[in-house]
Amino acid sequence: MRKRYITRLPDQVGAFMKASKIVTNAGANIVRCSYNKAVDTNTLFLDVTGTKEQINNITSELTSSGYIANEEDIAKVLLMELKLTDTAGSVYPVLELINKYNFNISYISSAQNGTAYQNFKLGLYIENVSSITEFLSKISEICEVKIVDYDMSEKYLDNTVFYMSFAAEVSEKLNLTSKGRHKLIVYSNMIMQTLDELNKPSHKTFEYIGNFADCIAKYKGSAFNCKLYNISLVDDIYMYVIEPPVGANTYIIRKGNHLLFVDCGFACYREEMKNILDIMIIDYSKLKKELILTHSDIDHAGLMDMFDKVYVTQESYDNFEAENNHTPNIRESNEEHLPYCKISKIMSGYNPPPMNILKVIGSRKKDSTAAIEYLCDLKLLGEKFEIYIGNGGHVGGEIVIKCERLSLLFTGDIMVNGKGFSKEQQEFNMIAPYLMTSVNTDSKKALQERKALSKLFDLSKYNVCCGHGAVINKGKGK
Repeated sequence: MRKRYITRLPDQVGAFMKASKIVTNAGANIVRCSYNKAVDTNTLFLDVTGTKEQINNITSELTSSGYIANEEDIAKVLLMELKLTDTAGSVYPVLELINKYNFNISYISSAQNGTAYQNFKLGLYIENVSSITEFLSKISEICEVKIVDYDMSEKYLDNTVFYMSFAAEVSEKLNLTSKGRHKLIVYSNMIMQTLDELNKPSHKTFEYIGNFADCIAKYKGSAFNCKLYNISLVDDIYMYVIEPPVGANTYIIRKGNHLLFVDCGFACYREEMKNILDIMIIDYSKLKKELILTHSDIDHAGLMDMFDKVYVTQESYDNFEAENNHTPNIRESNEEHLPYCKISKIMSGYNPPPMNILKVIGSRKKDSTAAIEYLCDLKLLGEKFEIYIGNGGHVGGEIVIKCERLSLLFTGDIMVNGKGFSKEQQEFNMIAPYLMTSVNTDSKKALQERKALSKLFDLSKYNVCCGHGAVINKGKGK
């Protein structure tokens, strides 16, 4: 193992030789030493490699000889790289922040590189290690931060550098704004703190969040290889189906010059979806477009602002109102789910919809105990659509949509077709259940919903359009 010591040498002949002898006698090896007057004329940095037992012996000997203070009080060294705009005074807010936290600068280097930015390398000597998390959070609001090197012997520093590095990697993959990057750091810190309090390892959780980012990034542009097909319903009415590699399905019913969408996918695939719609649907840009939302999850609701009118339940409306007011939505009210939901929004580019496009279609009775019950009828495309509302097992305000004449049944995520997943969909749909313990708000109620669905409707009679996976009984009722 390797350990960095920040030794306080007495100002006398042979001081360094004595420290070196302590390391040698323990059987370890000095692999790096550095003397830096910018920190202190008596301070010497030593990097030592050896076994755990050897390192413990060296620490004990150096401490008893007065070369280092109590291990808990040892200062740390942090080397970082800042991306600052190449303008006059851009470094000043950084220096102000360093001064506020009473850190000493041990190294500083910067040079122009022909771009609008400078990479500013900065070494800090930090005595109050517990303040490092707050400091790094504040400096990330000013500019992009990359941790280059640090003393790994301190948990505060280990965890902070870990989630800072994680956020930097995800930000680069998804081309996040500086604001998005900072939010990602904040919520990654929340997850790390929760895991620390529960004494749980963090690597698996962050691995899954990283997988989420990988999936989002992997299918951008021409790699957005959706499964596309259309189903002839009755007369000249067609339904177009878009099954993306990640996220929820989008269904579009066309009757004449009018399109009715059921759900609309992730916000991050806006341009990809526009391209598909322009190719898939003749005269798409000229047609009237409305959307009915099965529920408020971001993979179903990411592109609502593309429509002039969106039909939602009262609970879904309240959900979006909370988001616009910057308060927790339905899922975020669960403290365990909140940071993962926030991170998902950041990585998928989600923004809440403008409230003026939302049209409320009803609300579940407060004293109702039914798993799924009739809510109202909607006249859309000149057709009758029956709306049924669930008990919120998956998420509050979710609905089932039935059109008898068109042999259509839209289930949202109350029912998904796992057998109809592509390899890419299977990979993506494994992520959320791990991060959120369950994709359901209440798994017991969600099971009741699924059972009620089969009792209320003869599924064999309909094109069953699930939230995820291929349409079941495709082409039924033609």
